[in-house]
Amino acid sequence: MPAVMRKHIIITLILLALTAYVTVVYFKNLNSPENHAGSVISAIPDSAPLIFEFNNDDSFYDIFKGDSLFSAVAGKTIIGQLDTLRQQVLQNPLLSKYFAGQNLFVSIHPSQGKKLELLLTLSATKEFSFNVINALAKNPNSGLVIASMQPGVKHGYSIYIKALRKPFYLVVKDETVLSGSFSDELARQAAVYKPQKNKTSFILLPDQQNANSLANLYVNYSQLDPLFNVIFKNGNTDIFKTFRMLPGFAALSLNYRKGALMFDGTTSVSKAGAASYLNLFINQQPMVNHLKDIFPSTAAYSTDFCISDQLKFNLDLGKLYAKAGLKSEEDKLFSKIQAETGIDLQNRFTGLLGNEFAIVTTRYFEKLAIIDIKDGPKMNSLLMNVSKITDVNSGQFIYDKLPFFLLGDAFGVFKHPYFLIIDNYLILANSTSELKSYNDSYLNRKFLNKNDQFRQFDNLVSEQSNVAFLLILKNAEPIFNRDMSSDFLKALQNGQPGWSNFYAASWQFSSVDKNFYTSFCLKLKTDTSLVKN
Repeated sequence: MPAVMRKHIIITLILLALTAYVTVVYFKNLNSPENHAGSVISAIPDSAPLIFEFNNDDSFYDIFKGDSLFSAVAGKTIIGQLDTLRQQVLQNPLLSKYFAGQNLFVSIHPSQGKKLELLLTLSATKEFSFNVINALAKNPNSGLVIASMQPGVKHGYSIYIKALRKPFYLVVKDETVLSGSFSDELARQAAVYKPQKNKTSFILLPDQQNANSLANLYVNYSQLDPLFNVIFKNGNTDIFKTFRMLPGFAALSLNYRKGALMFDGTTSVSKAGAASYLNLFINQQPMVNHLKDIFPSTAAYSTDFCISDQLKFNLDLGKLYAKAGLKSEEDKLFSKIQAETGIDLQNRFTGLLGNEFAIVTTRYFEKLAIIDIKDGPKMNSLLMNVSKITDVNSGQFIYDKLPFFLLGDAFGVFKHPYFLIIDNYLILANSTSELKSYNDSYLNRKFLNKNDQFRQFDNLVSEQSNVAFLLILKNAEPIFNRDMSSDFLKALQNGQPGWSNFYAASWQFSSVDKNFYTSFCLKLKTDTSLVKN
């Protein structure tokens, strides 16, 4: 074999060996606990509806330094406590090298005492050991007083922070995963928590998206009800209700923008167990949202639904009711209408249905359904056959639960509603006064989109979706005053910076690959000092 050829073969073998070595090291590090979010997030008790993740390095804190947006969301007191905790514990000279660059997970947990508690969870580097905490306990100048949690918790510590005059409870699991809370009860739950096999509590972002993200938000929709039961004294509030019934999980990444919190990502819908109303929209294409252009100026919150195939929606809705044991009631209703009027209402209504329908609640507690239709006069003629006529373009349904069976669960609030046809829109309400109020708004163009702040907010959100929730905070104040728990109401009203500094929030679903692309936007008022500064 010529010497030149032997040289090429040797060089090739060396390069292959180096490539194999680098590949092994890369994947070994990629799957190590300190770099794998899954090992940390699995240590968080599954009672958490929300988890906020960010990297514990100076770059993250530098970006948001002087930006009051997060203070407005979490509250000045909580942000102050977390900042003191960071300075005194995470940045303590004895500890900082074990936590620098690690991802910190802040989860929210409803408690037995109708409070919301925070749990902080992160992994330490492999060099971390219990001796580090013991060494810190012996340092008289740390500003911390450290003792074992009593009654005893294995590897549990009570860390009294002198600057805050309160203890922080820390537990170490699996030697390098640490969880801590200002709640002794929550810390003890974290100490003994073990995830159930074959049960998903959260989904994670793809590695590349996670690597490029400033911060992430994880949502377990099935745990939102306990959260809302703490925030609202009226446990049956319909705010965000359809989303709270969804069996699914979201993983969203932060898109930083001054004056607004914006997250984008994916909601994975569980295919096992009972389906929810929102499952129907996975099988529809996203459509442009038009109805928000005719929402009344008094709109407090709304849920907007868009479909691309009305016939498929109707068939899928029937299957959902069959699974729920409601198919016989549905068939009985429409058979009765057919027998008494000679009209196939379900199919004719579906044929006239447009691509969009919404439910709007106003600051005056009015409930409205606004439904896009293809032909106003034909729909009016159809509905007059199943209604008590009150006017040439209005009446009241004489059959029970028609909106529920025609449009789905979200419209169950309308039992025997009054209806009004305006142009190519069908309006439903539970009283004639509500219909008259909306008719006045429509005729005099008193719409939400006439407001400059709304237009600025609307420019931030997607033009099309399948499901979109909208909350206008100022308009929602009367509803919060009536339904919100007193502690949260005070925080909402008095926090500076706080929620009173925000104008609106939205949560949008757009179907993609049998799941939902998800967008969240929370925008400050343009006239608040938080934006001006």
